[in-house]
Amino acid sequence: MALLRDVLYVACGGAAGCVLRYLVSLGVAQCIRHPFPWATLLVNVLGCFLIGLLSGLGAPGGPLELRHRLILLTGFCGGFTTFSTFSLEMLTLAQSGRYGSLGLYLAGSVTLGVLAVLGGLATARGIA
Repeated sequence: MALLRDVLYVACGGAAGCVLRYLVSLGVAQCIRHPFPWATLLVNVLGCFLIGLLSGLGAPGGPLELRHRLILLTGFCGGFTTFSTFSLEMLTLAQSGRYGSLGLYLAGSVTLGVLAVLGGLATARGIA
């Protein structure tokens, strides 16, 4: 029963994050008419700030309980932007001195991410 409750916490936070990301994208598109992905940049930077703030507040002895971390960190930040999670994990690797893992994670995430997008596009062309 606890797992179902926790999944619902994450789902609710994720839904709110997704909706806010969409609304930010609409708002930025109305204000800035330029091909540069300003909305994505804004969402990623805001998400990184938010996940830093929330992870600090969610540290042992901090004011955030587990359910709040599930709703806000895992759910909301995950729905708003996964770049914030990526950035937090990169910082965690750096702070723990795991520079080899950090380099591998950075290079692997970017390289494999771009290759996966290319693969998805190629697959879509094959289907269409």
